[in-house]
Amino acid sequence: MRQWLDTHVHLLYPERLHYDWTAGLPALQHPFHLRDYRSEAQSLGIGPALHMEADVREADIEVETELVEELAEGPTGPIIGAISSCRPESTDSKAFASFVERTTANPLIRGFRRVLHTQPDELSASERFRANLRLLTAQGHPFDLCVLSRQLPQAADLAKSLHNATFVLDHCGIPGVASGELEHWRKDIRTLAALPNVHCKISGVIAYGDASRWQGSDVAPVAEDLRPYIEEVIQSFGWQRVVWGSDFPVCKLTKGLTTWKHVTDVLMQGASDSELDALAHGNARRIYRLN
Repeated sequence: MRQWLDTHVHLLYPERLHYDWTAGLPALQHPFHLRDYRSEAQSLGIGPALHMEADVREADIEVETELVEELAEGPTGPIIGAISSCRPESTDSKAFASFVERTTANPLIRGFRRVLHTQPDELSASERFRANLRLLTAQGHPFDLCVLSRQLPQAADLAKSLHNATFVLDHCGIPGVASGELEHWRKDIRTLAALPNVHCKISGVIAYGDASRWQGSDVAPVAEDLRPYIEEVIQSFGWQRVVWGSDFPVCKLTKGLTTWKHVTDVLMQGASDSELDALAHGNARRIYRLN
């Protein structure tokens, strides 16, 4: 069985960290520990994983890293790296430089992310944000772009301005799957894909579908709703610039990890072994510089 590398796992430990964004999401207002993820992922052929920062409060950013370090040290844990939160908009240049020095020296940290879809559109356009992001990515750490579909032009502008940095677009750019939005999203995805320093993460899209259409255990309706978005990013970015992620536990807002992995398998039917290897683990190891 081909082993998949999961590039997008959130682990929620509310007893140790603060997750303000889950307040309006009852399904996520309880712990999701490593054992909860591992028990389901293993049965699906998912092996090593990158922990994706879970948008904790700023004061918790490095506390979250310490937690993930503890989890990664476990004898049976699948965590092989972490994508750290950051605040490139910081006005305290000394404190930010110190943060960059500490985090980029940490071998666990393989990249950075600042959630932008909850922030003003102009945040990533400021020179301060871009200057600080240059510091974060100067040693080759990728930056994950978490933006709404309508913010894809801002994402393209940011990636174009930092052409020496590597970017990974999360969740296929969060298309409006439930509404069937496609044309504007497709145009902006192709603009992003034209930038050689941008890659795309096939993750998260299941959370944006209309769960009322997906009754029972049949994955076919889910696959057909998601097909145009997955096929477009593969066609636009190519097999060498896409990676896969579960978006656990956010995927549980609709159908969950097991359904998402089965949908992935359905949509990948017909792909060659080399194409599947690239998506499943090869590209992720190259982009995030994993051993």
